[in-house]
Amino acid sequence: MSHPRTVLLGAQGAAGLLPVCDHYSGVEARMVKSLQLQAELTEEFGACVFDVTLDCEDGAPVGGEEDHAIMVAALAIASQEAPNLIAKGLSRRIGVRVHAVDHVQFSADVRTVVGSAGAALSYLMVPKVESLRDVERAVAAMDAAMAPGAALLPLHVLIESPAAVHRAFEIAAHPRVQSISFGLMDFVSSHGGAIPSTAMGVRSADDASTLDQFHHPLVLRAKLDIASACHAYGKVPSHCVVTEFKDKAALRRAARTASRALGYTRMWSIHPDQIRTIVEAMAPDEDEIALAAHIVQAAERAEWAPISVDGKLHDRASYRYFWQVLERAHQTGRALPSVAQPYFSPLVH
Repeated sequence: MSHPRTVLLGAQGAAGLLPVCDHYSGVEARMVKSLQLQAELTEEFGACVFDVTLDCEDGAPVGGEEDHAIMVAALAIASQEAPNLIAKGLSRRIGVRVHAVDHVQFSADVRTVVGSAGAALSYLMVPKVESLRDVERAVAAMDAAMAPGAALLPLHVLIESPAAVHRAFEIAAHPRVQSISFGLMDFVSSHGGAIPSTAMGVRSADDASTLDQFHHPLVLRAKLDIASACHAYGKVPSHCVVTEFKDKAALRRAARTASRALGYTRMWSIHPDQIRTIVEAMAPDEDEIALAAHIVQAAERAEWAPISVDGKLHDRASYRYFWQVLERAHQTGRALPSVAQPYFSPLVH
């Protein structure tokens, strides 16, 4: 019997399957701690539940960009060689954010990071992408730096301006773009004071009037445009930061709203304490996981023909949805019902 991923998603079976949390770190000591935490949670959950993006843009000191890039590349290589994960058959995911394509340091960043550590990376993140031309320039630089015959490196892009949001569909259509992130604070700042500073935050649960990042119309429209563009081309929309990093209730509300209402399947973390909250908030609920396992198992028994479950008709359209619930559950380390566990065995393809 074919695997549900193959039957229901076909050649796009791996599309959109990224950890739900993307953690950014730019200081060496914090990078090391973030990578250690990634190892610990990967072993705890049996899956890599968050990416670590080592930051060469905001992390590098002025005048020390090259040394910082060299350190980041060395750290990525050393982390992938760590025996604690390899021995258990688990792999970690590491990305690097370089400077923007129009920054004087961009080419040197790419040569240093991709040229020496490309095989250790899962993706490269490029900020301040304004157009398809920026994407093409980034891809050309990446490919020129990679070793001959090496696998092509996926590109993650950060959209931070109204003009870039306008071009989100063009950017998402590029085959090398794997994920698009929304740069909230730069987006708000680019409006010259027309959007209030409250739109960078998350209002309290009992506040029904403040125009925060989920209620200001211009910010909300930008988020929806990016999510729509990503889903149109099978890419991963990654939600912006929550700067109130010590307010776990606000972070949880933000993650739930981003995933349930706005269609985001991934979210940034800027502090280690945010990671578990984001992963838990973006995971499917237990009842939905149980229902998904029941329906997928029944569909498989029926050889994917239409069935009735509790008086409701299900066919391949709903099977696809419920299979993706199980995929998200696995990505977020949720406990899977016993009937669904074999689908995620490394021996099952």
